[in-house]
Amino acid sequence: MIPWEQLGLVSLPTGEELTLRRKSEEYSVSVNDVVLMNSSAHYSEEQLAVLGCAHLEAHPKARVLVGGLGMGYTLRAALDILPKDATVEVAELLPEVVEWNRGPLGHLAGHPLDDPRTWVRTEDVRRTLESAHDAYDAILLDVDNGPLAFTAQSNDALYTDAGLQSVAQALRPRGVLSLWSTYDDGTFTKRLRRGGFHARKKRVPARVGGNYIHVLWLATKT
Repeated sequence: MIPWEQLGLVSLPTGEELTLRRKSEEYSVSVNDVVLMNSSAHYSEEQLAVLGCAHLEAHPKARVLVGGLGMGYTLRAALDILPKDATVEVAELLPEVVEWNRGPLGHLAGHPLDDPRTWVRTEDVRRTLESAHDAYDAILLDVDNGPLAFTAQSNDALYTDAGLQSVAQALRPRGVLSLWSTYDDGTFTKRLRRGGFHARKKRVPARVGGNYIHVLWLATKT
C-alpha cells in the first residue's frame, strides 16, 4: 500500500491544521484529518463554473469572482469558458493555498494562476464582496462545505441574509451567483429568493459516474 506523503501544513487561527497530502498521483487537503477536497473528485467544482459562467461565453469584458481557490478546478473551468478579454478575480484567505496552487497542485488544473486573466486577492471573500458594488457578472462561491455544515463556524456569516445581501450588491444586474455545497439545505433556496434572487438548485455528482452527490445553487440577481 502506498502511504500518504505530507506536502504542506498550515496552522489556522482557529487552532486547527490544514494539511496537503499526496499518494502517488492523488492529492488531498484536509482540516484536522477531515477531507475538504480530493483531486480524484472535482466534477462538481468544475460544474460550479460551467453553469455559473454559461451566460458569459460571448460577454464583452466579463468580470468574475471565484471565492475559494481550492485545487484550482473551478478557476480553470471558468477560464475555459470565458473570452480572452475577461477578468477572473480569486479571493483566497490562505496564502499557503495560493502557493500550493503555484507549486505541487498547479499541474492538476493546468496552472490556472498563470493565465493573464487571473488576479489573486489573498483575503476573506466576505471582505471582497463588502467592498464591491455592481462589480461582477458572476460570483462562484466554494467556501467551506456550503450553507449548512462548516469546518469553521465563522463562515456561517456568508450564507446569512446579510451575507447574501453583500453578494447581491456585488453583482451587476442579471449577474449570477453559483454556489457549491457538500449537502442539501431545504431552506436555502427560499433564503436566496428572499434576498432578491431567482434561484434554483441542481444536484451533480462529485465525479463523473459517481454516486456521491453535491449540490449547486444557481441564483440570478433580479
